Amino acid sequence: MVHNFANLSATDFEELSRDLIGRALGVRFEGFTPGPDGGIDGRHAIGPTATILQAKHFGASSFASLKRTMIKERTSIDRLAPQRYILATSQGLTPPNKAALKGIIGPSLRDEADIFGIDDLSGLLREYPDLLKAHPKLWMVSGGPLQEIVTSAVAAGIERTREVPRPLVELLQPTHAIKSDLGAENPAANRDVLFVAKTRQDDEFALWLAPKLEAEGYNIFADILTLEPGDRWRKERSQALRNRAIKILLLCRDTSLTTSEIQDDISMGGELAEELGDKRFIIPLRLEPYKKVHGIGDAIHIDFVRGWAEGFQGLLDTLKRQGVPKRAGDPQIHPNWETFRRRSAIPLQDEPERLTSNWLRVSEVPDQIFYYEPVGHIDRDLLARALSKFPRPVSVQGAGFFSFADGHEVDAALANHGRFKVKHAVRLDDFLDNGLAALGVEPQTASNILYVLFRVAWTAHCTQRGFIKRQYSNAAGFHVSQDQAAIAQRIPYGKQGERRWSMLRNVAKAVIWSFGVTAIPVFQPFFHFRLKSRVLFATPEATKGEEVIDDARKQHRLRRTICKGWRNKQWRGRLLAFLEILSEDSAFVTLPVSDSGSIILDAWPMLFTSPVSTSLPDELRDDEEEVDASTLGRPEPDEVEP
Repeated sequence: MVHNFANLSATDFEELSRDLIGRALGVRFEGFTPGPDGGIDGRHAIGPTATILQAKHFGASSFASLKRTMIKERTSIDRLAPQRYILATSQGLTPPNKAALKGIIGPSLRDEADIFGIDDLSGLLREYPDLLKAHPKLWMVSGGPLQEIVTSAVAAGIERTREVPRPLVELLQPTHAIKSDLGAENPAANRDVLFVAKTRQDDEFALWLAPKLEAEGYNIFADILTLEPGDRWRKERSQALRNRAIKILLLCRDTSLTTSEIQDDISMGGELAEELGDKRFIIPLRLEPYKKVHGIGDAIHIDFVRGWAEGFQGLLDTLKRQGVPKRAGDPQIHPNWETFRRRSAIPLQDEPERLTSNWLRVSEVPDQIFYYEPVGHIDRDLLARALSKFPRPVSVQGAGFFSFADGHEVDAALANHGRFKVKHAVRLDDFLDNGLAALGVEPQTASNILYVLFRVAWTAHCTQRGFIKRQYSNAAGFHVSQDQAAIAQRIPYGKQGERRWSMLRNVAKAVIWSFGVTAIPVFQPFFHFRLKSRVLFATPEATKGEEVIDDARKQHRLRRTICKGWRNKQWRGRLLAFLEILSEDSAFVTLPVSDSGSIILDAWPMLFTSPVSTSLPDELRDDEEEVDASTLGRPEPDEVEP
């Protein structure tokens, strides 16, 4: 299990971090009494060299808060100048998060592996269970040590021939069945229904989602589909949730989450999550940006805002990973769909539907990756500066660096800084699956290295193509420039069948909006880039062209007002028009990583197919794609900003 350390104070978390990381490294960290610590929560010193441990209990805060704190800590880190610096945090971290923290901390951090997030610390607790016992406050979120202690006490204090008191039996033995409203036992193994928690305003989305899940083989309960005339609505709904639901699919938007029926579903879902031992019992589906509510405040959602197709694929992946059972035999669509179709005049069509994702498949990569080491001594800072100007993607590791470039390219680019030789040449698939044991590179570290190389290649290509770079909180985005798309210019896209058009720059609310994307390299289940749509706002200037608005709050406010009228097809159209410019009318996007090798992406997003489709009002004709007032610069009167 992954601990959240919510029951630990900052001091408790420092003590736990010293114990766990000290055990893992085989050293003893000094501890200090509470008070000003000068950036030292633990210290292991031998002579003039020292390893410094800093613990940041930031589980309830955002990653942005952690970054701001570490930026302030940089002065203390540089002043201490430790031989090795280690950071422990109670926050969950992704590979990009660790890469960002490494850049902030500086050279005292040997490697990203010296940043321990919540998953790393939880792994150490599993490896050293005796330390879990040594920190009693952790027992409040993990019953293992408490159960072991009580079990030992019962075994020692009660004769085997005597009956164990019932309260202890209930404490020590897990509950394998729950009781329904009528008192009958209902084994958890019989749960096989995905319960869609929704309000009436979510009917359109439920109408789209539920039959697609049924076509994938899942059993669905949604009140608009499952309840028959004459059913007692509240009772049937409550019993389906309490006795049959294996997961709750919670449709999330502010107006839904504040209703009493959804609040009741969340409350009952929390109780069932504890009874069933399933902390992921409630799966939030984000239909609109929403404020956190009690019961799901820290639950990770599946995002349908960026696109229903992407969200649906993410939901299928989640259900598969969590082992949600499917119906035996061929998939069946519930007959009440026809009843609802006649009642709402939204027909279910027995034909496949193509869903456009935001994934760009990587169709070709270099066969090998090379690790170079200098011949003789070379200053590491000098090497880092030289590699920062290297014309191809590189990733520093230990005393050398990884690159796809061959020896001739390296010699030509670094001739003034030293000589380098190929120490290791590894097949790319083997490097990703197994790492490189000779260098102590684990598979996760290998994945991080490839992430950096792929991201740098994307950045170099977009920069070379003339896109405008904008640094966001977690990654860079690239937006179309005035040289690539004029104001209100309709950019054509589509190479088969009838061509279509979409705008990438226009004026609204007296500002210029510009469409762009952030690309995230992903290697599972196959190599691809995931694109995140961005919208950037700038003030028109007659002489300078455009000046980006630096006020982050105003940028956010403009997105919420100007972009709220854009439908899924408009977001999709802008993405495809962007890719048309990026690929220069080619079927591929080529990202050079050496003189002889490239990462080649399909220029058209991957398509997924649903076995059934519905005819929804989301469908627009070509001439309706750009009629919303915001994109044409005619905001509604109540949307005009003061």
